[in-house]
Amino acid sequence: MLSETNRIVLDDPLSDGRQSETAQLVWRGTARLMRSLDFSSLAEVTLASGRRADLLALGPRHEIWIIEVKSSIADLRADTKWPDYRQHCDRLFFATHPDVPMEIFPQEAGLILSDGYHAEILREAPEHKLPAATRKSVTHRFARHAANRLHGLMDPDLTTALRS
Repeated sequence: MLSETNRIVLDDPLSDGRQSETAQLVWRGTARLMRSLDFSSLAEVTLASGRRADLLALGPRHEIWIIEVKSSIADLRADTKWPDYRQHCDRLFFATHPDVPMEIFPQEAGLILSDGYHAEILREAPEHKLPAATRKSVTHRFARHAANRLHGLMDPDLTTALRS
């Protein structure tokens, strides 16, 4: 029998206490939009820079989008790191909900409006193609992150003792 101290707890990335209920709804509608556009997406992916993308999406033609979820005016104003995400994606978007004024979002990024059930792109993001090595690295992170998350869901008793 495994001891409780050897268990790895894999939290739901959207229920770790950092995101508000509103942010979770924006994320859900935006993730559904990504799926409808034939993109696969993951929440809370740590990038090579140490920054964590709210939503990282891989498209059918290998394109990489990062979507930063902003649930309020204060949330956007407090975020000074958003330009750093550009080095990890082909397109950068903000996603928000109808109660946040759209005009406050920088024109240098795309804009997605989500009601928690659906979402739509209000403004396309400028494209800045990633170098091949960066694309490979981000895609590799995405794949490992997805596989590890799936493994954690399928094997909740995953232990560090398996490292033998």
